[in-house]
Amino acid sequence: MRSRIITTVVVLTTASALALTGCSSSKKSSSKSGGGLGGGSKSSGAASTNKTYKIGFQGALSGDNQQLGINEINSVNLAVKQANDKGDLGFKLQVLKSDDGGDAAKAPAAAQTLIQDPAVVGVVGPIFSGPTSATGKAYATAGMGLISPSATNADLTKSGFSTFHRIVPTDGVEGIAAADYLAAKYKKVFVVDDTTVYGKGVADVVRGELTKKGVTVQSQGVAQNTQDYGAIAQRVAGSGVQAMFYGGYDAQAALLAKALKAAGYKGVAMSGNGGKSSKFETGSGAAGNGFLFSCGCQDATTAPEAKAFNTAYTAAYHTPPSTYSPEAYDATNAMIQAIKDAASKGTVTRAAVESAITALDYKGITTTIKFAPNGEVAQATVNLYEQKNGKIVELGDIKNQK
Repeated sequence: MRSRIITTVVVLTTASALALTGCSSSKKSSSKSGGGLGGGSKSSGAASTNKTYKIGFQGALSGDNQQLGINEINSVNLAVKQANDKGDLGFKLQVLKSDDGGDAAKAPAAAQTLIQDPAVVGVVGPIFSGPTSATGKAYATAGMGLISPSATNADLTKSGFSTFHRIVPTDGVEGIAAADYLAAKYKKVFVVDDTTVYGKGVADVVRGELTKKGVTVQSQGVAQNTQDYGAIAQRVAGSGVQAMFYGGYDAQAALLAKALKAAGYKGVAMSGNGGKSSKFETGSGAAGNGFLFSCGCQDATTAPEAKAFNTAYTAAYHTPPSTYSPEAYDATNAMIQAIKDAASKGTVTRAAVESAITALDYKGITTTIKFAPNGEVAQATVNLYEQKNGKIVELGDIKNQK
């Protein structure tokens, strides 16, 4: 991906964003506001009205997979704007965003941008598994609390990244759910992955579960930077399989969908959460219709719990929220709540905020954010989605789909 590290301080100023009150609770504070109170630095003392504190964001804001990053940074900015607009913080919050291009090789520099700013008290992200794997140790060494809305590789919470937390189910959970759905219908499945930490990780889970269920599995890895999927599409089409699962991201999934169509493939095509975005819709066109997606994520345009968020997001950005937008909103408000809990004790150091994150009991619009000692949240629902007439729509809990 052709991208560079971009670091800017952003405070969303869209006047049309609506104030929205979340429902939250904390073991450490009596505050119930979803907006929350603001942050601090390593050397900060008690909260002060003349201070500005920062929440970092690390994710893909350029490159082939930037759409997921845009979905998430919009929600981060919205949550921070709403918290500031309430006028009861006693100080201001800002967002410091750091672009890793979705590339593990660029992630360490992006992380250092946030770590080296003493005003950054916590980070929403990293949003992809590869960049998280490449930076988790550095963030832990810095004592920087992380809440990821979308990094799903199962090994991330087994790698000694002591300050890493996430609010979504792992690829281990989602991959098994996707494989069980396919195994109930098909006896021959082709699994393709993009060789990244995320793509290969979820594909390996799907392969393993399909094999356990007695399904005949063929597989191949295709590097993420591939632009011509004709060869793999021909192999899938000629393999005699009834279904294909792709572990990878949206831009490449769209290219694969078009190649499969051109190759005359007639079976079912499915991807995981990384493939589900508006970039797939626009990139695949009619070839993407019928493509299925598993995702431990919420459709904020239809979920009753997300109605006010959907209204505010759409007003602010003139487009509805998309994949991982509501999860990023929850992650940010949970971070704000943790900062509030630290501030209520008279200190907003990184260590204090990290401690508050581990003690959270916050009811968001997508799930209740309460972390196990390893940083995992209580298991969320894995939903099945399908592209119909150029738009990806939610079909419901994948366990209930026939």
